[in-house]
Amino acid sequence: MDLAPNHKSQTTKTFQVVTDADGKVIHYVDKPTTFVSTNISCGVYLMKAEVIRHLDLPLNGDGIWLETDVLPQLAASGNLYALHTTRWWSQTKTAAAVLYANRHYLRLYKKRYAARLCKNGAQIIGDVFIDPSAKVHPTAKIGPNVSIGPNAVIGKGVRIKESIILPEAVIEENACVLQSVIGWRSVVGMWARIEGIPLEPNPNLPFAKMDNKPLFLPDGRLTPSLTILGSDVSVAPETIILNCVVLPYKELTCSYKNQIIL
Repeated sequence: MDLAPNHKSQTTKTFQVVTDADGKVIHYVDKPTTFVSTNISCGVYLMKAEVIRHLDLPLNGDGIWLETDVLPQLAASGNLYALHTTRWWSQTKTAAAVLYANRHYLRLYKKRYAARLCKNGAQIIGDVFIDPSAKVHPTAKIGPNVSIGPNAVIGKGVRIKESIILPEAVIEENACVLQSVIGWRSVVGMWARIEGIPLEPNPNLPFAKMDNKPLFLPDGRLTPSLTILGSDVSVAPETIILNCVVLPYKELTCSYKNQIIL
């Protein structure tokens, strides 16, 4: 089991773990109603196959759950240990967490694999990854924290910031993409603007993570977040798509904001 530190205010939303000085797991609970520990499970488990075979697991056809069937028996028998890490970690259960994770992966590239980051071929700001097969016009301004996938096409005068452009997507001339994920083979027309709402963890809390907020607010409105275009979406020129989730194969001929487009 892999452990990471977290802030007390956020631990009740995760799998909390208590260990002794040797790393042996002595107590754990999933999403407790009260505070148990600042150590949370990263969801990475390593075990031998024979361990599973020797456990007294239910055979009722309902399946076996790791957190409720396997780990309790391992902990009770004193055979469950945890490796503590203070390196960066994040869940990616929500759309906003994807860009947060992308930013940290690019930062990791900068520290350990700097050659993977793009330095030339466009106006680059900060940490940017561009697949070698992507076509990027030299007048495009890209970054910080942008990843561009294979065979994507970025046109003249395009601005991209805090976004992910998936393979074979096309961003046409002078379009702007901010805080967004553009899906496979999607096309953003000339002078269009695709924009999401920036979301950040609390910078004043050590080890703070992105909150997994529900899709809708209590009053029924869409929770402000990044904009996502599914695969094969077409956005007409000179339109604005703000804080929207767009399902695949949609043709957007006008502007939208704060909507899920089915």
